[in-house]
Amino acid sequence: MACMTSSAKQLVAFVLIAALLLAGCGSDSSDSSDSSASAATVSDIADSELTTDTTTDEDAPDSAETVATTEPVVVEAEGDAPEPTVLATPVAVTLEPETAEPASAETDTASTDSASNDPVAVANPDYLGGYVYVDEGFGTMVTVTVNGDGRTIASNALPNHETGQFPNAGNPNTISEQAKTWTYTTTPTYVGTPSIVREPGVALNGVKFEPDTAERVNCATGEQYRIEGLQDTFDLGMDFNNAHVQPTGEYHYHGVSDLLVEAYDNDEDLVLVGFAADGFLMYYSKSGSYESSYVLSTEVRTGTDCTYRDNAVEVAGTTADGTYASDWVYVDGLGELDQCNGTIVDGTYAYIVTEEYPFVPRCLMGEAASATSGPGGAGGAEPTQGGQGAAGGPGAGGPPDLDNVASILGIARAELEAALGTPPPDLAQAAAALGITEAELQAALFG
Repeated sequence: MACMTSSAKQLVAFVLIAALLLAGCGSDSSDSSDSSASAATVSDIADSELTTDTTTDEDAPDSAETVATTEPVVVEAEGDAPEPTVLATPVAVTLEPETAEPASAETDTASTDSASNDPVAVANPDYLGGYVYVDEGFGTMVTVTVNGDGRTIASNALPNHETGQFPNAGNPNTISEQAKTWTYTTTPTYVGTPSIVREPGVALNGVKFEPDTAERVNCATGEQYRIEGLQDTFDLGMDFNNAHVQPTGEYHYHGVSDLLVEAYDNDEDLVLVGFAADGFLMYYSKSGSYESSYVLSTEVRTGTDCTYRDNAVEVAGTTADGTYASDWVYVDGLGELDQCNGTIVDGTYAYIVTEEYPFVPRCLMGEAASATSGPGGAGGAEPTQGGQGAAGGPGAGGPPDLDNVASILGIARAELEAALGTPPPDLAQAAAALGITEAELQAALFG
């Protein structure tokens, strides 16, 4: 064969390189989509400046591969999310080894290179799949695993954004790392009957939503008023994220956090911010397109000799201003949202976190068959600033079984539901309507 000229050799080399590139681009990138993500500890992240280098321990072929970068890191989402998830920075992400049936070495290599070097900017709905989120700066560690019809969220409950100063004048507690796990369904069922819950859901960053409080104003005449978290009368130590800290050290949201929204913002009006305990999704509308259906009551408050933490509180003759949960009344059809701040989004039921009451859903319209571990289970009342739960509220299960409660009280369920009214219920008024003491009602509801 005649010797090739220099230009001919360059042409052949170019053709070979182009062929290799086309082969790489044509590889099935789904080979890595079955990889599951596991939590990475802060100690797994190098103390030095993060780089775009990817390292693998060749002596331990079964070990996870760690990616650290100052650019968005792509993690193949699990479950229903077919596109890669772009996580915020700075993060370190742990990718588990391939567990599905392996493809050829050439395909695996091309798929890995594509995921590592060609990040795809995607909207936050890709958090519907499994993901790992680690932020060394704030100490945030979240692992979400989607298997079949279940979504498991494991979190240390540290937010991925700035917080206010804690302790503060209204909240004596210090934020501390937790060990929380929630398991929600990915195939929610809408039942249309509101179920009262203490923890309606968890944000994408692994911090729970818990809008109610255990703070009460008690009156000698029997009235009890539950203090709202977001109000201007009593200082509960809320920060600029509408959040504060429980005695356990757990930071949690009582309303929308602008910094949370910004962390998962995209070009759409609706920003996915969390998962509800019944499996439906939680959104925030940047345009405020969805209005709540709650208004302030026009009834005058009653109650004499009322106190809060041994301090006298004037109640009788005052009017509703949003200080207490009972100040609010649900008006069906007033706004786009139902009793639980839910509506239909793209043909599917979902909840909206709003700037106005109830801020975060106080009830759920789906089957809330959820499991929670760690301090402050899904059904427990938020501890007070002094560390005690509300009377009758420390239970760790889901919402009360109203059939069982009705049986205990010797009444029909319909009568019980009518007395409780729309969520959140005023237990003092409900007890009065049933002709029993509030203590008896609380004992039946919470044991």
